Amino acid sequence: MSFSNADTGSKPADPYKAKNIDDASIKEKVEDLSEFITACKFGMMTTRDGSSGQLVSRCMALAAKEGGGIDLIFHTNTESGKTNDIESDPHINIAFLNSSGEWASISGTSSIITDRSVVEKYYSSSLKAWLGDLGDGKHDGGPQDPRIGVIKVEAKTATYAVVRKSAVSRVAEIAQGVVTGKAASVNKLRELSEQEIETWRSSNKMVQ
Repeated sequence: MSFSNADTGSKPADPYKAKNIDDASIKEKVEDLSEFITACKFGMMTTRDGSSGQLVSRCMALAAKEGGGIDLIFHTNTESGKTNDIESDPHINIAFLNSSGEWASISGTSSIITDRSVVEKYYSSSLKAWLGDLGDGKHDGGPQDPRIGVIKVEAKTATYAVVRKSAVSRVAEIAQGVVTGKAASVNKLRELSEQEIETWRSSNKMVQ
C-alpha cells in the first residue's frame, strides 16, 4: 500500500526524507560522497548469485576510484564466487557505514578487468596475504598472478547521509521527535541521479 500527500493531509508520507533531504550542487554531492567512501575504506558488495538468484554480500576493501571519484575499483580473485556472480549479472550495490551512523549506497554495473596493465596499476602487495603462494612460480600473489583481477563498479545512482549536527544535538533532536511526533532533522540526505552522475563523469573526462 502506498500513500500520497493527499492521503496524509498534504503532509509527506516520508517525513524523515522531507526533513533531511539536502539539495546540494552535483560537485558538492560527489566530492562529499567520494571523501566519505575513502574514509570508510571498507564497504559491503552485494551481487546476485547466478545459480540461486539470491543476493550475496561480502566485505571489500576499496582499492581506488575513477570517474572523478564516483566509480569504484576493487581487487578480486578471478576464481572467486563474486566473479562468477558478476559474469552472470553485472548489477551491483556497494554500501558503506561508519560508527556515527553515516552511510552511503552506490548502485551500478560492474565488470571484471584482467588486463595486466590495469592490474599492475592498482596492485597492492597485501594481496599476497589473501591469495597465497601456490609454489608453482606463477600463482604467487604477485602482480603477474593470473588469478588477480580488478572489479570496476560504474555508478548509476547513489544515496548517502552524513550528519549535520553534533552527537549531543542529534540526541536532543531525536528525543524531541519522540515527544512531539515530528521527524528529526539530523542528517544531510543526498541523492545522485543517473543523469547527475553522467554529467559529472563527462565533465571529468573533458578535464582529463
